[in-house]
Amino acid sequence: MKLAIRRYRWSDLDTILALHRVCLAEVGLVPGDGVYYDDDFPRIQEIYLACGGDFLVGEVASRVVAMGGLKPVDTGTAEICRLRVHPAYQRRGFGAAMLTALERRAVDLGFHLARGDTTLNQEAALALYERRGWRELSREQVGRLTVVYIEKRLIPPAVLEL
Repeated sequence: MKLAIRRYRWSDLDTILALHRVCLAEVGLVPGDGVYYDDDFPRIQEIYLACGGDFLVGEVASRVVAMGGLKPVDTGTAEICRLRVHPAYQRRGFGAAMLTALERRAVDLGFHLARGDTTLNQEAALALYERRGWRELSREQVGRLTVVYIEKRLIPPAVLEL
């Protein structure tokens, strides 16, 4: 089973919004809990694409099963957010593939630092970020959730000397 990663299209909106909600529900979270929201989905063009970021989706057999956004924070820093893999497709390396694609895209766009956050409820996400070299910056209690803020220095591929 191969994951094909491509850029978001407007026709993906309903599918990724549903994916977001299914993934949150899987770990006992809901939009509007003080940490997670879904008001950016109808504005992906504005929030992610038009301002120098990106939004990617992953497909298996033409079905969207993964997604992730890249949102500029400042000239050198991007936030990786909305990293989701449908529960039926987890534990196949798709989260790592999406994270790698987002990190590479960030480098291509000129970012050298990536930031993000997750919650202690999302143990698989925490483990993924740790395996991929992200480091914890801080934690914050938001209602009943503990938010974990993370970052990673992005290193462009080595330039070959001729």
